[in-house]
Amino acid sequence: MNVLCILGHPRTESFCGALADAYCEGAEEADVDVRELAVADLAFDPDVRTESPVDQRLEDDLRAAQRLIGWADHLAFVYPNWWGTMPARLKGFFDRVFEPGFAFAEYDEGEGAGHAELLDDKTAELIVTMDMPPWVYRWIYRQPGTNAVKRATLGYAGVRTTRVTTLGPIESSTPAEREGWLERVREAGRSLETGPESRAARTTRKAKTWLSALRLQFYPMAWLAYTIGALAAVGSSDVFGSTAYWLGLGFLCVLEAATVLSNEYYDYETDRKNTFAGPFTGGSQVLVDGALSFRDLRRGIGVALALTAAFGVTTVAISAGSTVAIAGAMAALVVLALGYTAPPLELSYRTLGEVTVAVTHSIGVLLIGFLAVGGSWQEPEPWLLGLPFLLSVLPSITLAGVPDYAADRLADKRTVAVRFGIDGAATVATGTALLAALTAIGWHLLDLVPEAYGPAIYLCVPHALGICWLIHRRLDDATGPQRIDGLMAASLSYITWFAVVPLLGLL
Repeated sequence: MNVLCILGHPRTESFCGALADAYCEGAEEADVDVRELAVADLAFDPDVRTESPVDQRLEDDLRAAQRLIGWADHLAFVYPNWWGTMPARLKGFFDRVFEPGFAFAEYDEGEGAGHAELLDDKTAELIVTMDMPPWVYRWIYRQPGTNAVKRATLGYAGVRTTRVTTLGPIESSTPAEREGWLERVREAGRSLETGPESRAARTTRKAKTWLSALRLQFYPMAWLAYTIGALAAVGSSDVFGSTAYWLGLGFLCVLEAATVLSNEYYDYETDRKNTFAGPFTGGSQVLVDGALSFRDLRRGIGVALALTAAFGVTTVAISAGSTVAIAGAMAALVVLALGYTAPPLELSYRTLGEVTVAVTHSIGVLLIGFLAVGGSWQEPEPWLLGLPFLLSVLPSITLAGVPDYAADRLADKRTVAVRFGIDGAATVATGTALLAALTAIGWHLLDLVPEAYGPAIYLCVPHALGICWLIHRRLDDATGPQRIDGLMAASLSYITWFAVVPLLGLL
């Protein structure tokens, strides 16, 4: 591992200088390749005097600093906390060195304006001295300087800060206290022998990565549809006391996990090319960013599938309804869910992905909830309740192809947006949004499922019209991919009318 220790104090003979030396001593004992850079020794203008930093010629010392940062795997910044933040010279160093093209790249495409992190292969730690107790700085002042460096500077460039060491108060400290701090920092350098972060930190980061990969934002929709089906079969909230209900819910949760992980695995090529990834589009990016490996995902998919089988078999065994019906429905759901991206079906690559998601997350899970607690597939309720739900899902899943358009096209993923163009996707989303509202209102007027659809369902009409207006405003004449976060939020929230209104009516 290559380690660069950057001393940010404007006086190299300061206590910060001694701390930097101690850190480097510990790092050398850890047998890592360590180099030290003192900002005070560099000859450069700390002010950006041009409109953009890239328009100002970099001094030779700053070019050398960029080369050292590029060489390093781990950066350690040692500096004092002055007026709540870093010294002016260190701030000038960041202003000049962390320029576009080195630390980040910018792009500007409508709502998609943003940046790409260019130093995301590096980690960092901060060693900060101050003339106040560290707890005061953290809890009273809310550590503004640390947050600025960790999040707004290093984080913006993709550098992940693994540790922050705060030492103080310095002015009133005794020689013994200072010696203790030097040893603490020396030990921080030694700890690099096992990597830039502790075992507990690695475990926590891995857990957060898996949670990100699981994309928990998709689960509530399936849970709501499943619960609507179960309530329709039993007719009361007594369903929540049913073991079959909870086992069936467990089956759906682990199947959803297997599905999103397999999507991450098989959609790698399109996710890698996607510059418009968001919470509901472009995957979680954990594979693209290298946070998880292909091997990790294969193991995760295997565990999720094993749990899916276990929950499924147990649910079938204790279900009060037809064993054949519930087993068949579960098997069909597994095939459709995994076949969304997994070969040989690869439904999302054949312009069947949007319909597959809509079916599995509406009628599919709703029918399983109905069957798991004793209902029959021949009864009309699950089908009647599932149809408006299905139609309400289609706008959001169809529009999700707009930000992914260019990447999907390059990967030959034939989504609705790719096959029929963005105008075609807009037409499908508009039509299904209106049709969902008309179907639910029709069920209410015809009194087909009176417990589920009351007058409140009419409130979905202005929401549907709002989606149509947003589609017209954002996508008319659109020819390429773009971020449509507002439109996605409107279309995703539209589903709640066809989930929450029936749910409350059936409770």
